[in-house]
Amino acid sequence: MKEYILNDIEVLTPDSLVKKAQDVCKMLPITHIPVVDKGELLGCISESDFQTIENSSFISEYPHLIDFFFTDENTQILKLIKLFTDNQTNVMPVLNDKKKYIGYYELNDILEVFSASPFLFNEGVSIVVEKNKKDFSISEVSQIVESNDGKILGLYISSEISDIRQVTIKINSEDINEIIQTFRRYNYNVISEHKDDFYLQDLKDRSDYLQKYLDM
Repeated sequence: MKEYILNDIEVLTPDSLVKKAQDVCKMLPITHIPVVDKGELLGCISESDFQTIENSSFISEYPHLIDFFFTDENTQILKLIKLFTDNQTNVMPVLNDKKKYIGYYELNDILEVFSASPFLFNEGVSIVVEKNKKDFSISEVSQIVESNDGKILGLYISSEISDIRQVTIKINSEDINEIIQTFRRYNYNVISEHKDDFYLQDLKDRSDYLQKYLDM
């Protein structure tokens, strides 16, 4: 990820005028600008806050507006995306192993890297299953897929509500129906719909038959 570290934005210092920040935000579609003092990251000030303060004042006059968030050079991409989301920003300051500011990541660059990952890029079928948290097992999920000659390309926890955990699994398989039915036999609820799901087709056929009987 180091190759995606940018330095296009001229960072602010405590002695910078607010007008400088406002001018930068007019030129670039960014939500935050890092504030740095002698290589030390003090935090970031948001574009929306710049619009509410006097442009002839100094950054040092507004320490209460500085939010402190950052990442390092070795942060994994999913954690990095979460940092962007948690801080509602499209600019993420990067610190080196000595905690010195070395640049920033831009959200669009990180999303492009993620979109090219095998999980999204490789062909496969995505199945969404859910089960009670205490009964959920990643090793069991792997066993179900692999015992039916499938290969897991990737998976992630897509939802957790109360005691229910929902997982999205991307699978390479020639017989997705067998995998789906095995999940059901192991008491997983299959949320996603699939054209090769014989169970759902059977339910539909029975429903259609019942409706015809009622209409007689």
